Amino acid sequence: MAHPRADDNGETRDIRLAVVGAGMRGHAYATEAAALPGVEVVAVAEKNPAALSRLRLLFPDARVFDDWQDLAAQPRLADAVIVSLPDHLHRDASVTFAEAGYDILLEKPIATSPEDCDDIENAALANGVSVTVCHVLRYTTYTQKLMQLLDAGAIGEIMQIEHLEPVGHHHFAHSFVRGNWARSATAHSLLLAKSCHDIDWLLHVMGRPVQRVSSFGSLGYFRKESQPAGASDRCVTCPVASSCAFDAARFYRSGLNNPGSSEEYNALVMAGEVTPEAIDRALETGPWGRCVYLCDNDVVDHQTVQMEFTDGRLASFTLTAFAEGSNRKTRLFGTAGQITGDGRMISVYDFRTLKTTVYDTDELGFDAAAGHGGGDRGLMRAFVSALRSSSPASMSSSISASMASHRVVFAAEEARQSGAVVTVAVPAV
Repeated sequence: MAHPRADDNGETRDIRLAVVGAGMRGHAYATEAAALPGVEVVAVAEKNPAALSRLRLLFPDARVFDDWQDLAAQPRLADAVIVSLPDHLHRDASVTFAEAGYDILLEKPIATSPEDCDDIENAALANGVSVTVCHVLRYTTYTQKLMQLLDAGAIGEIMQIEHLEPVGHHHFAHSFVRGNWARSATAHSLLLAKSCHDIDWLLHVMGRPVQRVSSFGSLGYFRKESQPAGASDRCVTCPVASSCAFDAARFYRSGLNNPGSSEEYNALVMAGEVTPEAIDRALETGPWGRCVYLCDNDVVDHQTVQMEFTDGRLASFTLTAFAEGSNRKTRLFGTAGQITGDGRMISVYDFRTLKTTVYDTDELGFDAAAGHGGGDRGLMRAFVSALRSSSPASMSSSISASMASHRVVFAAEEARQSGAVVTVAVPAV
């Protein structure tokens, strides 16, 4: 059944939000919400005291719950809930909040299996609520400018796309070797955890469905066979740490001198607090102090995905740990030109004039240094605007649009494991 919404006073009505999961992503979205007029976070559910205290600085009057289930058991407290829990909890939390009548802003991935994704979509439809997935790459100024150029025919018809996500060696070691997404049994595939953003973006840009996918990838480096001679099992006792690119002590201690940075947040994640004593203790005894070649990780460290869209259009996607952590790199090949982009700069080469035009999208809006190139802010602004107009189901990254790209991700992982070319099932419209 459809749930009644809050009184609609048009574009000016106040919006109440609840935040479930106050980690890095929940904090980022709440920070963007705090910057918007007429938006209030009225409830927070978070077990981690350090993460909770950071969010309470922004919203000291918000009601606090230790568990998302405690918040969901209350009469509906807000217009919408931001669900940024660990991925394996997305299904249960999203279904429960949908049944309670909340519109939902859901951190990617939707869930960790196709069946759980279907459950969330079905719960939203059954209860007359919306689910918007945080595919923030759709909402950057860069993407908006790129889509304008494509719609205007700047390169004619897109025939092929090459897209690279350079995960970055430190980020990969933190999250996918030592960290929470290192094992497929307890997390899920690297492609779903890190790059469902990118597959979704490629479908958005190409503007047509994927028919078939193939994929190759493996865990080629972060394993015992690659450990340097003489290395120990922990960085703090390792005689070759000074020459190792993945020295945990050097990496996490850098968070002490970079307040507000990703380095500080990584140190907070691994130590619980950003103090020399806490970081040293975590390096000596915790999982983030281990040698990257002796961890229990099993997700791939490099992968490619090849996609065949309708009408024979093609896209290739590469993600790799073996790169400087930087913006994504893309080349779009069209019938009348080529576009090269890096998340900020867009270079358009026109076959007809033989001229190149360059656009700096920092000059058009959010800068590339902002959260996801301004995508966090763009998403939150669009979501709040949609709530005010009672039209959140119209969001670009609605559950139905996001399900299409998630199906491609699940098919690509099937292709990688089986070595087959996999046909993507697209439900009839």
